[in-house]
Amino acid sequence: MRDITHKPVTLRTARARGVLFCSAENLPLIRNGTLPKGNLFDVARAAGFLGAKAVPQLLPHCHPVTIDGMEMTFELLDPERDRDWLGTADAGRSGIVIVGEARSIGRTGIEMEVLAGVSIAALELYDMLKPVDKQLEIGHIRLLEKKGGKSDRERFFATPPTCAVLVCSDSTAAGKREDKSGGIIREMLEGVNARVVDYAVVPDEKSVIQQQVREWVSKDIQFIFTTGGTGLGPRDNTVSAIKEMLERDADGIAEAMRVYGQQRTPMAMMSRGVAGSIGHTLVVTLPGSSDGVRESLEAILPAVFHARKMMKGGGH
Repeated sequence: MRDITHKPVTLRTARARGVLFCSAENLPLIRNGTLPKGNLFDVARAAGFLGAKAVPQLLPHCHPVTIDGMEMTFELLDPERDRDWLGTADAGRSGIVIVGEARSIGRTGIEMEVLAGVSIAALELYDMLKPVDKQLEIGHIRLLEKKGGKSDRERFFATPPTCAVLVCSDSTAAGKREDKSGGIIREMLEGVNARVVDYAVVPDEKSVIQQQVREWVSKDIQFIFTTGGTGLGPRDNTVSAIKEMLERDADGIAEAMRVYGQQRTPMAMMSRGVAGSIGHTLVVTLPGSSDGVRESLEAILPAVFHARKMMKGGGH
């Protein structure tokens, strides 16, 4: 199974639809609940719930997902209301529309669960109606909407944000050590369609760090990510340098990174990282280690880019 431990836990929702086509002459039996096998929709709803819960046992690559809420609704096809999505081939046919909606707080989405729920509910309707109807047909099963995770990326920024990466390290600035963390930052930012427009390596000196940050702020670079100098060592000056410059703190960003890291290593609690705004630029200080950088960005990307809209007065 695919490793999803790097994904943040978020609210994820999905909605799907399907249709069971049936003969028009059986619609009164459906409306009146007088089918040979009894109540139609209550049994189909329960079957849909069971089908959604069984997805990890049926689909090998699907991770177990906590279904925190699910609803299945049923309506008879309406030729006027449903014409747009039915298409000309099925316009005017009679049947039952099944809509499933589900919510989950987790690392991966819930679309397969809701699709399975709609599919099994349709099969249950088929089973309930087959004694009286020989023209049954299941169709139009499709995902209507999903939210959460990568599918939410477009709501965090309309155009690719501009970013700069600042490596704060005495040894890297002196040419004694290769920069790996800065490269990881660039790769991960570009992976979410951000533009890295500048990159610099400086020693962990407060005045030098502040000078570079001021230069980028004056150019209205929207996001600055530093790496290094967030620990407790005598030469870890990055946090102090940035903290002096911040006009507004964004403690939630730093806390999100620490909480995410703490779930992976107890050493994450040692990070002194901070985040906040200078003018319309957001500055985020990241650890110096490769793992620390990767995990910190996993915790905040791409949601952190929404800060630009807020700093410009756009609200939440």
